[in-house]
Amino acid sequence: MSVVPVNSVTPADTYSPTAQLSLRNVTKVFHGKKDLFSQLAGKRTKDFVAIEDISLDIEPNTFVSIIGPSGCGKSTLLNMIAGLSDTTAGQILFNDQPIAGPGPDRGMVFQNYALMPWMTVEENVRFAVETVYPKWAAKQVNRTVKEHIQLVGLVGAEKKHPHEISGGMRQRVGIARALAISPQILLMDEPFGALDALTRGFLQDEIERIWEQQRKTVIMITHSIDEALLLSDRIVMMTRGPAARVDEILDVPFPRPRNRETIEQHPAYHSLKAEMESHLFRETRAVEAARINKS
Repeated sequence: MSVVPVNSVTPADTYSPTAQLSLRNVTKVFHGKKDLFSQLAGKRTKDFVAIEDISLDIEPNTFVSIIGPSGCGKSTLLNMIAGLSDTTAGQILFNDQPIAGPGPDRGMVFQNYALMPWMTVEENVRFAVETVYPKWAAKQVNRTVKEHIQLVGLVGAEKKHPHEISGGMRQRVGIARALAISPQILLMDEPFGALDALTRGFLQDEIERIWEQQRKTVIMITHSIDEALLLSDRIVMMTRGPAARVDEILDVPFPRPRNRETIEQHPAYHSLKAEMESHLFRETRAVEAARINKS
């Protein structure tokens, strides 16, 4: 096991030259309401520092999970990597180039599925492919859509609408749609958070299977320690907000392919799990203490 602290300022020339994604001293501030109308209405608010001075390198073909207490800026961080939100300070580099907005090189899987309800399973995936690759021939589009529906195990459900399928199947559509555009990085924002425990466990195994086939870089936000240990090569543990930082990064040494029964027998499993539990308990307890002091 390797633990790498990264919550200090890191000189630019110490970053990994092989990193696919580099976060360099990234800070995100949500500016409060300071206009005259807000002042007169008594609704003036202060700036909120969501995350502060985060530095992180992610190598290609690595599965990275980000965990931390609620409100620590995990989704904010993912949105900046996706290009949906700008950094206030610092820089995010993708293949050595600054991220300037959303792009097909980064696919996103949301917790709430975000499917087009009037479109079928097939049409949802097709829409993504045709939007990103408008010049593709119909034959190539059809082949890509079919391959990715097969990949996530939805053969037979192609003509069904989202309201006709289960939550787990809807999330499979979201995964197929994200992968069908062939992104270099797959971003997943608590993709199984809305699912029951049994379905969640089944989809975790499916993600492990799909990742073994495609070996894309994945960055996943999760609150589940077991999920992070099953799927990840590295686990980024964030401190509580405001001004959340990266506390530690854990290397996960379990061999692949994985299943939950074999990893629990690994000598490092229980020590890793205990360290993550201790971190989350400490940070969550501090959040609750701060709330009590405010009230």
